[in-house]
Parts: sequence; C-alpha cells; structure tokens
Amino acid sequence: MKILVVVTAFMVAFVLGRMLLPYVLLVSYRKRLFDPIDIRKTHTQLVSRLGGVTFVPIQCVLMVMTLILCYKNGLVDFNLEVFEIYPMIMGLVCGLVVLFIVGISDDLIGVSPRTKLYMQILVAGFLPLSGVWINDFYGVFFITQIPFWVGIPLTVFVTVLIINAINLIDGIDGLCSGLVLVGCLVLGTLFMIDNAWLHALFAFITAGLLLPFFHYNVFGISRKRRKIFMGDAGSLTLGLSMSFLAVSYAMNNEHIKPFSEGAVVVAFTVLFVPVMDVARVMMVRIRLGTPLFKPDRSHIHHKLLDTGMSHQKAMITIISLAGFFCIFNAVAVQLISNNIVLAADLVLWGIFHTIVDKAIKRKESPQVESSYKKNNETNRVATDRLK
Repeated sequence: MKILVVVTAFMVAFVLGRMLLPYVLLVSYRKRLFDPIDIRKTHTQLVSRLGGVTFVPIQCVLMVMTLILCYKNGLVDFNLEVFEIYPMIMGLVCGLVVLFIVGISDDLIGVSPRTKLYMQILVAGFLPLSGVWINDFYGVFFITQIPFWVGIPLTVFVTVLIINAINLIDGIDGLCSGLVLVGCLVLGTLFMIDNAWLHALFAFITAGLLLPFFHYNVFGISRKRRKIFMGDAGSLTLGLSMSFLAVSYAMNNEHIKPFSEGAVVVAFTVLFVPVMDVARVMMVRIRLGTPLFKPDRSHIHHKLLDTGMSHQKAMITIISLAGFFCIFNAVAVQLISNNIVLAADLVLWGIFHTIVDKAIKRKESPQVESSYKKNNETNRVATDRLK
C-alpha cells in the first residue's frame, strides 16, 4: 500500500507537470518573458525561462494533500515518529516557498547575487532548525559523530554549496533536471528500502514533475514555442530539495531510517558531479584572481562542448558519469572503507578531466596549425607581390 501511494504521487506529479507547462509557455509568450541571449548562452532564439514556477506548487500541494489523505482518513500508516518527522517537512516547505519567491523575482526583474546568497543562507538555516543536520561522518576523514555546534554550521554551508552547484550546472538543455532526476530516483529508492516513506514520497514527487519538464527542455522546439528553461525559480528550489534529501539520508537518526555504513558517502554521491564542478571552478577563479561569481565558460558542460560534442551528447555524458558514481559508490561502501571510496572518486574525477582537457587540445591543435599555415601563405603571397 505504501509503494502504491508513492507511485501514485509520482504519476500525479507527472500529469500535473505535463498539464501546467503549456500554460506557462502561453503566458511567457504573451507577456514576452524570455531568457536573455548573450555570448554565454547556447540558445539563439527566444525561450521562456519560467518552467521552474511549476515545481514548488506541485511539490508542496502533493506532499500536504498526501499527508492529509493518508493520516486524516487513515488510508496508510507510514509508521513515522510524527513529532520528529513533521517539523522536517514543514521546514522544507517553508524553505521552498522562500526560494521560490527569490527565484521568480530574479527571473522576472533580477536579484543581486549578494541578496540571493543571503536568502540561501537563511533558508539553509531552516534545515537544522527543523532537525535536519549532518551529525555523523561515518568514519570519513576518520571522524564519526560530530557535535551540533559543528554539524549545524556545516549543514548550512553544505546546503548553500549544493544550491549554488545545482544553479550553476544549469547550463545546457536537460543537464540540471537530468542530474536532479537521477538523484531523486536513487535517493528515493534508498529511502524506500530503508522504510523512510515520507522522504521517498518527496523524492518521487520531485522526479515525477521533472520528467515532463525534461522533455520540453530537451526536445521542445523554440520555433514552435514548445521549449522552456527552468530559471532560478526551478534551479534554486531543486538545490534545496536535493540538499534536504541528501542531508536526511546522511543523518544518523533512527526516526528517519536505520543506521547504515557509508550513508554520508552514498547520500552526497548523487551530487558529486555538480558540487565538484563548482568547487573546481571556484578554485580556478581564485588562482586566476577573477571574481568568484562572474559568469564564464569554465564549467564541465562548457569543456565538453569545446571538445566538439553536441549539447545532447554532453548532457548524456555528464548524467551517465553521475549515474556511474552512484552505482560505484553504493556498491563500494559495502566492501571497502569510506575514505578509500572517496579517494577513488577524486581520482576518477581527475582522470575524466584529464581526458577532456586532452580532447580539447587535440581539437584546437589542427585549428591552430591551419591558422598558422594560412598566415604563412598570406605572408608569402604578399612577399611575392612586393618582389
């Protein structure tokens, strides 16, 4: 019965997303609400950036209505410690609403990066305030349980990092929604295995609403007014959604799920690619002395495009890489130490970037050689004419 409720919520989220997106597109074209076109953007035609306005309403309405129907009418007993779990859900809903307002304001009129950062810190504080915070490292860096005065600020930092990582990875069609979709399916399945049904419900609701958006974002044709972007209203709230799921799974709390070795590694594996990408970009900017929040073309999807890949191939490559890390870590933590698994992840990430960098150099070398030969030929012709 519990699985039926989760699957039903997933299907309802899919149907609602499929129904609402055409109306969002209609409003966007009538009111001329489009994503600006500039040198960093990969699109050259008018595209709506309000796809994310459908996310939070569907998430919040379905979560609340499912709880009302299941508990008020006694349809399903999720065996929850009510006073322990309910504040977590309420804190999540409040955070989603706040970021939804910030995101849609930025999509419509613009919000300064500093203001967005302050609001992200505020919302990140809702998680530990409601009882969701990182309280155990499970032996990573040889640390086990950590006190609240370390875990709470760490949770706020990690949440802000994840929100920005999800926001910044939204650079090519289907990438952000695809990564979050994979993360929700993985974490949702793990929560179901551990009988954490309320968290599994939220994960599958989020996955369900992302499927129709993914189709419009990747396969929609802008000329036919079927293409749409999620905007900050979508990427910011998806970042908080993934933060909540990852921190909840990593948390050592018997009211959520039983203790399992490697929980912290598996929980954040689904976010490994976007988080490591934004960390790499920030380190490069610090080394070069450029502003941390200045947009550029140094993210992983930009590098794959520079190798000559199409947008869809780059998107599929990154999502496949994220899927590989999820499977690899879920299996590896059962066999070897968490520290070894984490070290292996970093090595594999470094190898991947080395391969990409070499591919970019191979692509650039013939172009440079061709330009060099062309210049030499021009100089030779000019010299012959002088003679």
